Amino acid sequence: MNDLTSRIHKVDWSLVEENLHANGYALVPNLLTPKECEGLKELYGNPSGYRKTVVMERYRFGLGEYKYFDYPLPNMIQTLREAIYPHLVPVANLWMKVLKMEKMFPNAHQELLGECLEQNQLKPTPLILKYGEGGFNTLHQDLYGDVYFPLQLVFFLSEPGQDYEGGEFVLTQQTPRAQSKAMVLRPKKGDMLVFTTNFRPIQGQKGYYRATMKHGVSEVSHGERYTLGIIFHDAIS
Repeated sequence: MNDLTSRIHKVDWSLVEENLHANGYALVPNLLTPKECEGLKELYGNPSGYRKTVVMERYRFGLGEYKYFDYPLPNMIQTLREAIYPHLVPVANLWMKVLKMEKMFPNAHQELLGECLEQNQLKPTPLILKYGEGGFNTLHQDLYGDVYFPLQLVFFLSEPGQDYEGGEFVLTQQTPRAQSKAMVLRPKKGDMLVFTTNFRPIQGQKGYYRATMKHGVSEVSHGERYTLGIIFHDAIS
């Protein structure tokens, strides 16, 4: 994992912070290699290593399927979770500060998991999602309990226009007393998207206010689309 860790450290995190503050999301191209993407996709077919499989249509979440990994996590996923988290803590804590929220996040990911443990959030949340033709994911937030980190990741494991058509990543932003804003993204294979879990601060005339954000996936019109989701906090169930 040394090569992956090196790539993570070489990311322009100042640019990531700038984009997160401006938009609530930031795209990092080519963080994963094609070989790593294919290896993660192959994990989907492995019957072991997962704690839970969710068929979306059963819960009206959309159309598709996703699997939550169990502990211990695969080495690559553990590395992504632990090595990226500290780079995002300054953004998370600044957001808490400008919104006058008392919560501050620890610098080490293991300490965040300790806070989850105290609230009985014991289940790992990294997951792989698979969409076939007609698949989609309704707008939602990945909170899982009282303790949640305000930023999360998605890694795109399939190439748009080659492996699938449609399936755009959709973010919506609800500003108080205004219409919702939609952002439609089409990252490429190997790209990492950092985005807000719940809300982001926006500066107004009287200081900062919270803009609620949700995310989802538009309908896949052809092919198969795989993604890896990394949520930093653990879940109750």
